[in-house]
Amino acid sequence: MGYMNSRYRAVKPALIEQRKVYRHPVEIQPATVRQHGKAAKTGQLIDVSIYGCRISINSRFAEGSRLWLRFEGSHPIAATAMWCRDGHVGCRFDERLDQVLFRGLTLISE
Repeated sequence: MGYMNSRYRAVKPALIEQRKVYRHPVEIQPATVRQHGKAAKTGQLIDVSIYGCRISINSRFAEGSRLWLRFEGSHPIAATAMWCRDGHVGCRFDERLDQVLFRGLTLISE
C-alpha cells in the first residue's frame, strides 16, 4: 500500500546545493580573514555550519586559497576558500568547528 501512495506523490525539484549540512544564519558577527604573509581583512560572518561558513568581505580570494579565520572569541581557524563572488567568500574548515564555538555563533539573543 505504501508503494501505491508514493508512486503518485508529487516530487519537488531538486536543489543544486553542494553542502553536506545546513548552514545556520547568524546575527552580524565580526570576522577576520588572513592569507599567509598578508594583512588580515575584516568582514562579517553571514552563516555557519560545523564544516564551513560564508563571510561578507570586500576582498577577493582565489578558489583553493588557504585562509586563517577568526571569529569573536575564537582561536584562528584554518580553512580553504571554496568560492569568492559578489563580496562573499565561502570557506570550508580544515577541521569541524568546536561545538561550543558553533553554539555561541548561532545563539540568537533576544
